[in-house]
Parts: sequence; C-alpha cells; structure tokens
Amino acid sequence: MRDTKESRLLLVLLIAIAFALITVDIRGGRNSPVDGARQAAAAAFGPIENGLSSAVDPVGDAVSAVRDSGTRHDRLAALEKENAALKAKLGSDDRNRSRLNQLDKMLKIAGEGQYGIKGAQVIAIGSAQGFSWTITIDAGAHDGIERDMTVLNGDGLVGRVTTVGPDTATVLLANDPDFTVGTRMENSDELGFASGQGDRPLRVELLNGRAEVKKGDRLVTFGSQADKPFVPGVPVGVVSRIDPSGGGLTRTLYVTPYVGFTKLDVVGVVVQGPKRDPRDEVLPAKPKPTPTPTVTVTVNPSAPAGGPDTNEPQQ
Repeated sequence: MRDTKESRLLLVLLIAIAFALITVDIRGGRNSPVDGARQAAAAAFGPIENGLSSAVDPVGDAVSAVRDSGTRHDRLAALEKENAALKAKLGSDDRNRSRLNQLDKMLKIAGEGQYGIKGAQVIAIGSAQGFSWTITIDAGAHDGIERDMTVLNGDGLVGRVTTVGPDTATVLLANDPDFTVGTRMENSDELGFASGQGDRPLRVELLNGRAEVKKGDRLVTFGSQADKPFVPGVPVGVVSRIDPSGGGLTRTLYVTPYVGFTKLDVVGVVVQGPKRDPRDEVLPAKPKPTPTPTVTVTVNPSAPAGGPDTNEPQQ
C-alpha cells in the first residue's frame, strides 16, 4: 500500500474500530456481542496456531533447557552431596553397630566371669615403651586404670596394662614376644605358659611333658596373685598344632588366639577381679559339628548285573 493521505486515514479508522471492539468486548463479559466472532476466528485459526506451536515448542524446550541448565546442575550437585552424606552416615551407623556388637560381647564375658571392667576405645597402635605390639586406649588414671591390669574384649584376652597416664594407657598385647601369661587347659586343668610370637600362633609350654592334648583343646588364663597382672578364666585360644617331639619335661603347643590383634577397637580393662575363679564358664560355646550328608542307593535284586537288558531287542 502506498503512503498517501487516504491510507493514513484508513489506518486510523481501523485502529479506532479495533479499540471500540475491545471496549465493547470487555464491557460485555460473558455476554459480549463479539463472542460469536471470536469463536469463529478460533475455529478458523486454531489449527494453524497448533501447527505453529508444535513447530516452535521443541525450540522453546531447548531454550528453556539451556536457561535452566545452571539450576539443574546445581540441583544435581546438591543431590550428589546429599548422597555422599547419606553414605557417610550409613558407614558411621555400620561402625556404630559393630561397636555395639563388640560391647555386647564384652559385657557378656564380664558378666559370666564376674569381672568389673572399664570400657575403653583404642586410639593408637604401634611401638611404645620399647614394645613392638602395643595399643593406646582412651582411659587412664582418672578412670581408675592401674599398671598390670588385665585387658580383654568380647573374644578373650587382649593383653595387660604397662604404663598409665592421666587419661590414656598403654597395653602390651598378648601376641608380643615379651608377653607371657599362665594358662590352664579346659577340662584337664594342665598348666602352662603362653608367649606371644607376633603374627604367628601363641607358643605354650605345658608343665607336664606327658599331658594328653589334642587339636581343638581350649585354654584360659590361670590367674595371678591378687589378680595382677591377670585375672583367671579369660579365654586365650584354641590348640592348632602340637609339637611331635615328646619325652621332655615340658610339651610345646601352638595356640590360635581368640582375639584378632590387628582389628582391635573396643576393649575393657578389668578394674575388679572376680570373687571366685570362673574356671571354663567364660569360654564360648563349642561349634556344632556339621553333619556329613549320606547317599542311599537302592539296588533292584531282579535286575541283571551288567550288560544290556534281556527284555530289550538286540541290534
């Protein structure tokens, strides 16, 4: 259209008519006189709008995704952080459950042996005071800990206290080469002395060279005068090997200790000994033997003892 005076007047007239229709439509509300025309226009142009929308929406979605990518990245990072925190919490809960289990076992031993114990946690391991197998615990003189007290856990004998500070103490482990404890065998009451050998089984010298011993026999602490350094009845270990040489004044045994010295966590220091010797009461229950499966074979006496069945035709 050429820019003339008439075209300008037509444009102004069209704009005025549009404003008038808008005003009438707004004032009419639901009863607007142009409602029918609007519906007709919607019916005519609706399919075109839907097609344009379908074509444009993917682009809009892409733009929206780019716009929101920073927010989504932040949310993903937050979720990853929450997952890491949850895993750490679960790990902590697992550790706490393990400690509770250790504590329950230790309290059971203390109850069966009538030992008065002070619970402690291992806070350090390594050489101390010239010893090669030691641990440091978070209990000391302020907690009633004294030198030459027995240390145990839920499995059995851990060691003895060697040095004591105000809030910590050093424990010499039972597998240290400088460690020796008097032992008594279950049932037979044969006495001996167990010595540590590092990461190898304990070496036990029985006082009776002719004592009858077999693999699987169990030993407990014999006890000391005034219960220092050892209280009686604490499980020591199980006989795993017997020195074949005999005829001497003593007999050598090798004993697998109940305690795993490389994974100590919760321990108990015996601050009060039992009123009586618990003997073998503290030993764990013996494992039940696994039954050997048997196979029953049914033999039909009427069947031939080999070869083809006589009732079948020969080829």
